[in-house]
Amino acid sequence: MFTGIIEDIGQILEISPTLKEKRLVVKTFKFSEFKKGESIAVNGVCLTVENFGHNYFEAYASEETLKRTNLQFLKSGDKVNLEKALQLNSRIGGHLVSGHVDGLAEVVEITPKGESTIFTLKFSSDLSPFIIPKGSVALDGISLTVNTCGSGYLTVNIIPATKKETTISIWQKGTLVNLETDLIGKYVHSFLTHSNSEKKSKPDSGITLDFLQKYGF
Repeated sequence: MFTGIIEDIGQILEISPTLKEKRLVVKTFKFSEFKKGESIAVNGVCLTVENFGHNYFEAYASEETLKRTNLQFLKSGDKVNLEKALQLNSRIGGHLVSGHVDGLAEVVEITPKGESTIFTLKFSSDLSPFIIPKGSVALDGISLTVNTCGSGYLTVNIIPATKKETTISIWQKGTLVNLETDLIGKYVHSFLTHSNSEKKSKPDSGITLDFLQKYGF
């Protein structure tokens, strides 16, 4: 579990393709210690540290992970957002982020507004029910507040500090970023959907207020 507060901007040192999968060697600048098996979010994708050395770690990305995320497009020298897993005694500065990406979003418009920048992104409309105005979203692992949204699109307002500390500084029109919708929103939506389905599938008992009154209840 992560918070969406980026701790370091890493750099891809090496990519080793193995059939339809990849192993990544990622250089870090603020991380120097790792544990084998620990989780690190790379552009918001939860990966497991397989090997490591001073200021670098190696991780494996499966075919399914590559298919769903922009890790499929990475090449040597590319920059990536990094965050180590949340410790339970830490403050949650962003929001709860699982590191399980829902899909890709494309930057379609960049609009300066004062010192901030408004980014408009489009994505599959299937994800729209999980995105609400002023709700939370993770883009390339960055916890952001949704400014406005509609079917298949959202906007976010990026302040200078966020732009400086993340890879947003290199986003441009056409950039594909990893999108993870709000974790709690997904659970609530799933619960309500299943609850309504179960109600519809249950046969009508025929018991109504009129029935109960008729028989003295």
